[in-house]
This record gives sequence, structure tokens and C-alpha cells, in this order.
Amino acid sequence: MTVVVDDPLIAGMDIRQMLPLHESSRRLRALRPDGPRVYGVAVMGDLSRRRWWPLAELVETDRLQKMFDATAAETGNAVVAAQQLAATLAHVVLGRVVALLMLEGRAWDVGLENLWAHVDSEGAIDWVGVVNPLLRALPDDPQFGRRGARSIRRDGIVALPGEAALTTWTAHRAHRALEPLFAQLYMVSGGVIGPAAMWHIVGSTVVAVSTALPGLVRDSAVRWPGCGSEDVAVNRAQAVLDAMMGFGAPVRGERVAKLGKPCL
Repeated sequence: MTVVVDDPLIAGMDIRQMLPLHESSRRLRALRPDGPRVYGVAVMGDLSRRRWWPLAELVETDRLQKMFDATAAETGNAVVAAQQLAATLAHVVLGRVVALLMLEGRAWDVGLENLWAHVDSEGAIDWVGVVNPLLRALPDDPQFGRRGARSIRRDGIVALPGEAALTTWTAHRAHRALEPLFAQLYMVSGGVIGPAAMWHIVGSTVVAVSTALPGLVRDSAVRWPGCGSEDVAVNRAQAVLDAMMGFGAPVRGERVAKLGKPCL
């Protein structure tokens, strides 16, 4: 039996205008009722900013150094600490949005300047917020009502030309965010793992999300308006990885498994 967690941060959100991102995030939270912060994002305008900070601070301040030092002290292993932080960053930037992309054909902006992080009492990132809640979507998104419009935009959502444009845009924004984060992590960790290994972790993160989604979708009993078929969902995730490879990010290492089929 799944335990539903009454999360005080989520319950305390002050949503003045319901936007498509709010609706998508509600469905993403339903994937993990026992851990509603695992997927989806918050809108920063809905929240008090206690324990929140711009993700860009990891590049601009000594925050990432402190996080690495604390993780290394806890694990007793610098390599494991660097791997754990790389996996955290991969999920913060790409893992969450890939779930929405696969299931709804939507994506929020994962640019470094748009993301904020929330930390728990131990300083670990446990939730993510966005400053600009605008979603990019496909022209046939249910929010737009009808297909074939030349230029479609509604409050909080805008259509890109098609699947290739959406997946490439998502990959580009993720690459631009993760590249400086990984460079900083390489520096603060003393180079215990290289950038290529960090990008392999990104690929593994996308695979892990895809592998987890079948059971999560089934158990959540949520209707996903943009999930047309298993193959479409998997192809979207594959397209993101293909685009990132094209940008020079080696996300397909030898240990990165093939994607599964998430939609049921």
C-alpha cells in the first residue's frame, strides 16, 4: 500500500494563478505519493524562499565545495561523494523534466538561471523550483484545443514546431546548465572523477527514470494527456540523449543501459 505524504511545503504553496506547469507538476507528484518532491517542480512565486537558493550559486560561490566536503566526510570516499553529487545534479536538471517530456510532451526551462534548489535540514537538495513557469509543448497539446494552428501560445505554455524541436531544446538547455556545474564539481572534488563519467551518470539518470516510470504510472492512476504510446515516450528520451551527444556530451557510456518502455 502506498503511503501518501502530507508535505508542508507543497501544502503551503500560495498559487494565485493556476498555470499548465502547476497541473503538470501535480501529476508528477502523484507518481510518488510517498515522496512528492522527487518529480516535478515548484513555481518560485508561490513560495517563501527559506532554504531556497539559485542553482547558479553552485558555480558562483563555494556552496558546491561545502556540499562535496560534507558528502565526502559522510561517505568516507571522495569518489563516491563526487558520483552522488553528479547524480543529484543530473536529476535536478534533467531527470525531472524528462519524466514530463516522456509522459506529456511538455518541458520547463532547465537553464541554470531559471532553476532554484531547496535543501533539507542536512543541506541536501530535496526539491527544485523554477522562476519562469512557461512550458514548451507540442502543437497538439490539449491546452491549445485544436491542431494545425500556425502560432500557438496560451498563458504559461507555448508550442514548439514538433517533437524534434522540443527534445532538442530540452537537451540544449540541460547541456548548457550541466556543463558549468560539472566543471565546478570536477574542480572542487580534485578531479576524482572526470567530466565524461559525470555525463555517463546523466545518461544513466535518463535510463533510470524511464525504467521507473512503468510502475509509477500504473500505481498513480493518473491520466496523462500527452502520452500517446510507449514508443513515442521512449523515443522522446532517446532523442534527448541523441541531441546531447550531438552537443558533445558523452551521455552514452558503456554502462548506460537501453531505455525501457514507460507508458502503460
